[in-house]
Amino acid sequence: VQLQASGGGLVQAGGSLRLSCAASGRTFSSYVMAWFRQAPGKEREFVGFIKWSGGSTNYADSVKGRFTISRDNAKNTVWLQMNSLKPEDTAVYYCASGTGIIQSMARQTRVYTYWGQGTLVTVSS
Repeated sequence: VQLQASGGGLVQAGGSLRLSCAASGRTFSSYVMAWFRQAPGKEREFVGFIKWSGGSTNYADSVKGRFTISRDNAKNTVWLQMNSLKPEDTAVYYCASGTGIIQSMARQTRVYTYWGQGTLVTVSS
């Protein structure tokens, strides 16, 4: 499985960006696709996830109501729409995927098998 994240860039506070994660290598119907981020000097933290089958989502409290994860099954692509961006959203954003993940564990980095290379989002004040 390969994940290719893209869409990062520089945006002013209050602006929007949409990140994409293109997946390839196998079928993903049983997979969970997640986004994490890592700011300089900080640990990687959970942003949100979407279940490939059914499309249910879950978000970190820090992004709830501002970020939305969606997917396109035909394109094997997951998006992270980020609105009302804040300087504290500045980080490298990673997409990740795995299978057999129970919801109570889905916020932990260790349960994800595959990771994209990361894309940098910088929010200026």
